[in-house]
Amino acid sequence: MRYLRYAFLATIAAIFVTMALANRDIVVLSLLPADLANVAGFNLSVNIPVFGVFFSGIISGIVIGFVWEWLREYKHRADVTRKTRELKKAEREIRRLKGEKYQGQDDVLALLDDA
Repeated sequence: MRYLRYAFLATIAAIFVTMALANRDIVVLSLLPADLANVAGFNLSVNIPVFGVFFSGIISGIVIGFVWEWLREYKHRADVTRKTRELKKAEREIRRLKGEKYQGQDDVLALLDDA
């Protein structure tokens, strides 16, 4: 199974490298459209290859998806934390009650009583 995963990742990497080599043309990314830039008096722009636009879109989509899922699952994480805290409290109380029950007894009798 590990080799299939490596083969799949190698194939994806080869596809990305091939696509990057095929799309090396430089494009201009501008913050504002030309007409709005004339009105505003400034326009931030950058010259990057087409594959840079494509890869940055993929990476930003993945990051946004991870953040979205992390925020969406907050209620589940909070519920697990609360239930874990309740479980630990109940376990402490059980240990305390068992300690009170067997405080005056012999250890052997306490073991036989649990069985």
